[in-house]
Amino acid sequence: MLTRKCYLALMGALLVSGIMTGCDKKSPEASTEKTATKEGGTAPNKETVAAGTKESGKAAEIARDPTKRIKIVYIPKNTGNVYFDVVASGFKKAQTELGFDFDIVAPATADAASQIPFIKQQIQLKVDAIAISPNSPDAVKPALQEALAKGIHVITIDADLTGNEDGREAYVIPADSDLIAKSQIDLISELIGGKGEIAILSATTDAPNQNIWIKVMNETLKDPKFKDIQLVDTVYGNDQDQKSATEAQALLLKHPNLKGIIAPTSVGIVSAVRVVETAGKANSIAVTGLGMPNNLRKYVQTGSMKKFALWNPADMGYIGSYLLVGLTNGKIKPANGASFEAGTLKERKFGELNKVIAGPPLVFDKGNIEQFHF
Repeated sequence: MLTRKCYLALMGALLVSGIMTGCDKKSPEASTEKTATKEGGTAPNKETVAAGTKESGKAAEIARDPTKRIKIVYIPKNTGNVYFDVVASGFKKAQTELGFDFDIVAPATADAASQIPFIKQQIQLKVDAIAISPNSPDAVKPALQEALAKGIHVITIDADLTGNEDGREAYVIPADSDLIAKSQIDLISELIGGKGEIAILSATTDAPNQNIWIKVMNETLKDPKFKDIQLVDTVYGNDQDQKSATEAQALLLKHPNLKGIIAPTSVGIVSAVRVVETAGKANSIAVTGLGMPNNLRKYVQTGSMKKFALWNPADMGYIGSYLLVGLTNGKIKPANGASFEAGTLKERKFGELNKVIAGPPLVFDKGNIEQFHF
């Protein structure tokens, strides 16, 4: 976990950086409240922040109704994951522009059903809107459909309800899924010289975004230009550092000829490169994937990691805020081809199944990583 001082610095850096995501009415005065709620055997921290009502130009006029105090809740996959803290910073930036109330609640672990008690809790509290990064599309769908039936707006962030899209109204996707997956294969191919054995270290077996990427990676490897690359294993670290490290160590033992590891998860990629570096194999086994510059900077600087990719996670929270406020006020209607204004990120369009793309993936290396601080 980050200290409060470090976290505030992280959010400040994000706000400067433009690169890279029934009503419970409250008083409009600013307030901060922290409580602990025990649900389903876990006790997450819940932070309530009621920001001011500063306007943000035309986009704010379109999205915001000053007569209604909107309550938005974000349910990430689990607590203790800095990636989702960065997503939340995007919500908080939009909060200062649109003036809604904002909470974050999450389970301690990213188990398939761990988010269900938190969804039901928000239904009881009669919030206006829920944004969720689902751990399992099958497990959480019934609870989210219950929320929709109660008039609560629901969108997914970062991961979708794949095959269960009727459990939400729209999905803010970090970047085009095919492009993300294909870029991972391009990166590992470049790093291992176009030939050799590779493995994938993923998050959970139920993670919908990870599974989509893995599927596209497998399809991409069928391209003749990758004929000399063999995917020999796919393992799951459950987005936990120790579990991911254990799986990475097992890969090194099981596959002595391994040349590369792709970890498309901000937790797993740090665990993987640390294991490879500790084993003294950074020169023979390339690690790449999706991660945050602040977490991987030292490995890039030492040469243990050459390249990796990511988008700006804060953009998803920022766009999701404008979308949810607009849905609640009835000023945004999701439909393929329709568009809406998302503050400083400007116009965004709905694609198939009401997907909204936050931004393209960026590749980080020793030449540019010092420019990014999140």
